[in-house]
Amino acid sequence: MRKFFAMIERKITEKIKYLATKYPVVTLTGTRQCGKSTLLKSAFPDYRYVSLEDLDLRTMAKGDPRGFLRNFGSQTIIDEAQYVPELFSYIQTVVDTENEAGMYILSGSHNFLLLQNITQSLAGRTAVLKLAPFSISELNNSGLLPGNLNEWLFTGGYPRIYDRQILPSDFYPHYIQTYIDRDIRTIREITNLSLFVRFLKLCAARVGQLLNIASLANEADITVPTANAWLSLLESSYVMFLLRPYHHNFNKRLIKSPKLYFYDTGLVSSLLGLENTAQLSTHYLRGELFENMVIAEIVKKYFFEGKEPQIYFWRDSNKNEVDLLLESGDQLQAIEIKSSATMKNDFFNTLEMFRSISGIKTENVSVIYGGDTDYTTQRGKFVSWKNII
Repeated sequence: MRKFFAMIERKITEKIKYLATKYPVVTLTGTRQCGKSTLLKSAFPDYRYVSLEDLDLRTMAKGDPRGFLRNFGSQTIIDEAQYVPELFSYIQTVVDTENEAGMYILSGSHNFLLLQNITQSLAGRTAVLKLAPFSISELNNSGLLPGNLNEWLFTGGYPRIYDRQILPSDFYPHYIQTYIDRDIRTIREITNLSLFVRFLKLCAARVGQLLNIASLANEADITVPTANAWLSLLESSYVMFLLRPYHHNFNKRLIKSPKLYFYDTGLVSSLLGLENTAQLSTHYLRGELFENMVIAEIVKKYFFEGKEPQIYFWRDSNKNEVDLLLESGDQLQAIEIKSSATMKNDFFNTLEMFRSISGIKTENVSVIYGGDTDYTTQRGKFVSWKNII
């Protein structure tokens, strides 16, 4: 299986190689085990690789940062760089002195810690890119995309599953434990880890729903400030993200709460206690999982192009809702997301209502659904889940 894994081309590869010809430092961040190290070793085969997760190397970097950088020289990949924040100011000194492109490639799983140190020491000297688990497009191009929608929702896109042929039910519980032990303990001291796991599972049960912090905190038996802090942790380590409501006032009394999504539906399925694909077929959150998958795929597309996603949802006080809005300049695309494998004309009803008040064009209206065929109608386009991008 490993030969197939090597053939999976990451969409972000050309972008990161290009930016390494323009900036002295390129930083790649993203959730744990999403393939950062494998990507960087493949994209920069002539670079030295050093991981600061290794305790002896971390000790060297902390004790003698100048000697550490001098020993490895430029054209070095420094993985898990956030473990030695002292190193960043010394990297700044080196790049300001030599002023060459592609001197260092930094990577790490803690976006908050990385960006905090970049802001202090490397602002203007580094490009920052974000990686996520495999996308539908990446797996489809490699012939590894699960052909069944439920199988894809259950399996998710973490590389190790495909690399090692690990069952999702074996992979995700250990992944969650690794994430908590390595990432959460590093960023913030949490004494009751079982309570944090419970909070994580409660977030999974709210996927695709309006976020009510007070309700979430109450059910998790924690305070609202703690709930907010833990949500920030989950966002900064790329486990989940919040989708904000559209800010233009197309109608009065718009909903202001964000909606909660995860970057990978395989992780959500595990947190929900699903043990196999068959259970997903009749699960009450299958529609929300499908919606999560579609929105996460579009987020990945932006990330892999080196861009920040300009995406929103729209909902008014009468519960009329457009699942996803994509903004690009003065252009707006409206997308309805339906897990049904059958194309139904009434899927466009809310989209047409939104089109009448927003003024967007028919060609910018589409329904992403659970079927396998793309189809264009007078009311808009049906797009298969396999062809989201």
